[in-house]
Amino acid sequence: MSPNVESIRVSSPLVSAIRFTEDSGPERRGGHSRVAEAEAPAVGTDPVQIDPTDIAGRFEDEKPGRVLTGPIALALTAATLAISLLALWQVFRPLAQGSKYYLIFFLAGVLPLVFLVYPADLRPPRRLRELFAGRASSASTPDATGSGGSRPTGSGGSGPSRVDWLLAAAALAGCLYPVLPIALAGGGGGYDAFLDRQGLLVGMDVAMGSVLLLLLLEGCRRTTGWILPAVCLVFLGYGYYGGLLPQTWAVAHAGLDFGQLVDAFYNSDSGFYGTPLDVAATYIVLFTIYGAVLDLSGAGRFFVNLSAAAFRRSRTAAGRTAVASGFLLGTVSGSGAATTVSIGAVTWPILRRAGYPAERAGGMLAAAGVGAILSPPTLGAAAFIIAEYLGVSYLQVLGWAVVPTVLYYLGIVLSVEIDARRSGVRAASLAAGSAWRLLARSGYHFASLFAIVGLLAVGLSATRAVVLATVLAIVLSFLDRSHRLTPARLVAALSNGVRGVLAVTVVCAAAGVITATTTKTGLGPQAAALLVGAASAVSSEPAVVLALTALLAAVALSLLGLAVPVTASFVIGWVIIGPALLDLGVSAPAAAMFVFYFAVLSEVSPPTALAAVAAAAVTGGRLVPTMWHTLRYALPAYLIPLAFVITPTGLGLLGIGGPRRILVAAVVTALGVAVLAVAAGGWLPGVGAAGAPERVIGGAAGLTLLWLQPVPVAIGAVLAGVMAVGVFIRRGSAGPSGGTRAGSPA
Repeated sequence: MSPNVESIRVSSPLVSAIRFTEDSGPERRGGHSRVAEAEAPAVGTDPVQIDPTDIAGRFEDEKPGRVLTGPIALALTAATLAISLLALWQVFRPLAQGSKYYLIFFLAGVLPLVFLVYPADLRPPRRLRELFAGRASSASTPDATGSGGSRPTGSGGSGPSRVDWLLAAAALAGCLYPVLPIALAGGGGGYDAFLDRQGLLVGMDVAMGSVLLLLLLEGCRRTTGWILPAVCLVFLGYGYYGGLLPQTWAVAHAGLDFGQLVDAFYNSDSGFYGTPLDVAATYIVLFTIYGAVLDLSGAGRFFVNLSAAAFRRSRTAAGRTAVASGFLLGTVSGSGAATTVSIGAVTWPILRRAGYPAERAGGMLAAAGVGAILSPPTLGAAAFIIAEYLGVSYLQVLGWAVVPTVLYYLGIVLSVEIDARRSGVRAASLAAGSAWRLLARSGYHFASLFAIVGLLAVGLSATRAVVLATVLAIVLSFLDRSHRLTPARLVAALSNGVRGVLAVTVVCAAAGVITATTTKTGLGPQAAALLVGAASAVSSEPAVVLALTALLAAVALSLLGLAVPVTASFVIGWVIIGPALLDLGVSAPAAAMFVFYFAVLSEVSPPTALAAVAAAAVTGGRLVPTMWHTLRYALPAYLIPLAFVITPTGLGLLGIGGPRRILVAAVVTALGVAVLAVAAGGWLPGVGAAGAPERVIGGAAGLTLLWLQPVPVAIGAVLAGVMAVGVFIRRGSAGPSGGTRAGSPA
């Protein structure tokens, strides 16, 4: 058997994470991480005692799994390899019975493995206030999560228990029951017979559907914590007891019996086998395999080293390297906290040597890491669901994300530059070689990324594009002798890819409880009417109603995202909040991307802020200040979605509406982002410190510029000019040395 190569992890609701591997598996093996050893010397850092695998596992949306050895590990590898081959087969030779038939077998392969890989861990969830009870280190916050579940410090060295094996067997039976070829107590009879009983399930159908429902909820609890199963149970209770609500209430419905609910979950296209699971089984699994192949081919190391080489001589090299590393890793990663830990393990020693306080460095790392979920060509899992829900190509979704991603990182880069000047950050020497030489030697790692976009552009499906890009990455890996994907390493990549999608698969299947209940009860339109009604109570002006509805939706999505993973947050937000935006005339792309962005931003939203918690664990900084610094760096990401929802011109930010609209929207919003960065950082580059009056005026200017209409843009531009003049006057009155308060807080 080849060495057990385990990864940092692909977070449960996300598409593919760059995973820095450790040959000994995802647990610490007596010493600091291989990432610290391998990466730090390449960029001139000091070795740092960080185990990225352990930290990412504790602060991602997914719990760490077991380390399996011996025959069980061999069986797991064989099972994951079979699932990966089935997914690849489905791309080129789809099963004749249709996609739902394939989903049944895919879930039957994945769900039993969840019970073998993830321990029960029945400890009660930690209270939220424990997040703030001291320094966020691996010793003090081992279970801090945003999903309500406890996070064990290790994945456990023991193998599956008897109960785990029984649950795995029950999961296999519950998943395969719809295709059972023999009659059983009035049920069974094959796939066609099962479909013919839609709406008329017999007792055996209801029993097996109930078993699968409970097992999916338990699988979600094991992988992501207690909150998502609780949310699913709330929706289940609403579907069953909603008929008892006073019929005058907007959310009341006629009521559904348990058999009707199970039928909606088990034997409809909106339940377990709905769009979210379809996305996991067709797109996400292939992109996780692609991510695993890139990982083992050395792409992660190349991206970090290239970032260091590009900025090694600049004054703000440390901050720029961290941000650029996050962006480059984000091109092939759909994971926020895992990317944060990956870049933090390498760049935190550089930032520390440059003089960055731990909290500010942590905020920078978290904001840059979360950008991974927003960065083409591999967005978060919800982006694939957007493509399916709207019936558009994935290339279109990528196009919608380009300008917002550029503006997001523009805001972070400006904040880095401002912090460096305001706080007197020192220039840190990076022992990196020439960027051009590095590109010449290892630039082929970009080839597969460009191939995905190119293949999508010529009309190939996303699934075929990523498979061909994966093949290209495998072939190119032989250019580097130390990272060649030999048969044993290729098997490890396929196995890691499928293991990385276990958690997201059960999350997507469980999301069927939410979507099916919402569809059967009509909750979506009812909730949308309540949201619009609340905004209409303040004003009858359509523009004001739209703006208030967008603000209420943003708050609701942010609160929802604190409790559940990004994918589930998007699904719930789309079926409940999406209709409200659509009813007010917002275009479907703008509404979907709005929901997507705020679902993602839960990773940097206090008080949970998983990415910020992970960053604080890397830097050892205080948790709450780290969260607030993260919020400051990520500010554009909160405001840009509002811009493309509340005004027609804002669609230009999604690349919609022709070159002129796109250019105007991008330039004006970039100016707004720059002004907001100055207001938040308290420094105008090239001039000096901004006082409180200038910062208030700048904040008003930035917010006004984001309302992409002629009059607000003109007002915002005037206010921005007033702010700049105020900073010039302040600098002149302070004298030659004024405004250079090195070391003052931002």
